[in-house]
Amino acid sequence: MSDSEFNHHPQSARRGRLFEAGRMKLLVLYLIEQSPKHGYEIIKDISDLVGGGYSPSAGTIYPTLSWLEEMHFIHVSESEGDRKQYHMTEAGIAHLQQQQKLVQELLEKLETRREIHDNDQLIDIYRAMENLKTALRLKLKLNQVDVEQVRQIAEKIDQAAVEIGRL
Repeated sequence: MSDSEFNHHPQSARRGRLFEAGRMKLLVLYLIEQSPKHGYEIIKDISDLVGGGYSPSAGTIYPTLSWLEEMHFIHVSESEGDRKQYHMTEAGIAHLQQQQKLVQELLEKLETRREIHDNDQLIDIYRAMENLKTALRLKLKLNQVDVEQVRQIAEKIDQAAVEIGRL
C-alpha cells in the first residue's frame, strides 16, 4: 500500500470537491473504527459530520467500502436482514494510526466548515468564501493564466489572509 493512495497531490485534485483525494476513504475508516457500521449509518454519520445539507451518495460510499475491504482494512459480516456490517481489521487500525495526522486535519476542516455553515452570524463569511472559489474557478477555466497571473492571484489571496489574521 503506497502513501500516494491516501495522500493528496494539489495538481491532481478536481476543483469543487469537498474531500481531497483519499480523504473520504480515511473518514469512512475512521467512522468504522468508532464502531461497526452499515453503509447507511456511514452516510448518515458523514452527513452529520459535514453538516450544511451535504450527504455522500451511495455511489461514493459503497465503492469506498469495497476498496477498503479489498485492501483488508475492513471486513464484512452479515447482520439482521442480510445487511452488511463493516468492521475494522488489524491492518485497518494500523493504517489509520499511520494516517492519524491527516484524519485529525480532515476532522478539524469539517468541524470548521460545519460551524461556519451552521452559524447564521457567519453567513456573510461563507458567502464570501464561495464567491472567491467561484471567481477562481472561472478565472482558471475561462482564461489561460500565465505564471505571472498565478503569482499575482496567490499574492492577493495571501494578502487577504494576513489582513484577516490581523482583525
